[in-house]
Amino acid sequence: MSEFSMVKTPNIYWLVQGKGEGNMPLNAFDQALLDAGVGDTNLVRMSSIVPPAAEEVNHVVLPKGGLIPVAYAMYTSSNPGETISAAIAVGIPEDPTLPGVIMEHEDAEPLEVVEARVRQMVIDGFAYRNRALKEVKSLGSELVVKKHGSVFAAAVLWYK
Repeated sequence: MSEFSMVKTPNIYWLVQGKGEGNMPLNAFDQALLDAGVGDTNLVRMSSIVPPAAEEVNHVVLPKGGLIPVAYAMYTSSNPGETISAAIAVGIPEDPTLPGVIMEHEDAEPLEVVEARVRQMVIDGFAYRNRALKEVKSLGSELVVKKHGSVFAAAVLWYK
């Protein structure tokens, strides 16, 4: 029996972050997506696993309107003066034949707090999988809201 797969397994990934202000909350989120470089695509939210041996790259030009698999954190606020943050973290296993883990976190707190939490979530995810962790990579975005603000951080999964 042959294996059938409707979707290719991604073999590359990269981390992105963005922030934006808008006249309405959704416009702020759209600005954050544009700032992150994924605003002209259709994001397909994925659960949080990096395929085995997936390679980190700096960036790939994505097809406009394409269906793009991502794991992401986002936070939108309409409270002027509020500090909001979103962060993403990727755990890379020591054994490249095993999958990695992606964790996302967002909150109305400074980025250093949100990013520390999401990095710990990766460490915990590896611990309960009994998997040796090689390294944690993270990226985040912080914004002090003016009118309607949004922050976004994501791991984009794609194909070579």
